[in-house]
Amino acid sequence: MNSTLVLNATYEPIQIISWQRAVRMLFQNKVEVVAEYKREIRSVSLTIQMPSVLRLLYYVRLRPDYSRIRFSRANVYARDNHTCQYCSHRLKTEQLTYDHIVPVARGGEKTWENIVTCCVSCNHRKGNRTPGEADLRLSKKPKAPNGFHYKIRLQLNQCVPPESWKDFIFWNLEVGIE
Repeated sequence: MNSTLVLNATYEPIQIISWQRAVRMLFQNKVEVVAEYKREIRSVSLTIQMPSVLRLLYYVRLRPDYSRIRFSRANVYARDNHTCQYCSHRLKTEQLTYDHIVPVARGGEKTWENIVTCCVSCNHRKGNRTPGEADLRLSKKPKAPNGFHYKIRLQLNQCVPPESWKDFIFWNLEVGIE
């Protein structure tokens, strides 16, 4: 893993950045190192451990919409953990599609609450009907993801976060591979 978790001065996770940016912030005296990877970063005259977790020295106030997550196909798949919401099969991205619970032809909108991850066969089976009409049942009610922890999950793209991050990420949500 070549990413670094950035914590606010209050130890709240706020961002994942590249290790290169982490080193720049370190030399600009904006952060302190909380945890390190075992890998070293070497230059001609300096050797340091690659930072894994950094804490900002000064509190940064975040915008209210900072935790809002952009609606996209990839984010819908990540929210649903790459699992068909009708048959509960976990599939690769290229085997998935998304489905409008209330079909567009019936006034269904493109919103977090109306779109779920779906396999191709369930999507064909459902067709232009509601799940009830097609005798399908949703495994969970879709909702808009919110909060930094979903952002971490989306940024990690289904990878397991480094062990050094586990003390700083709240684990009440599924993160990574089950």
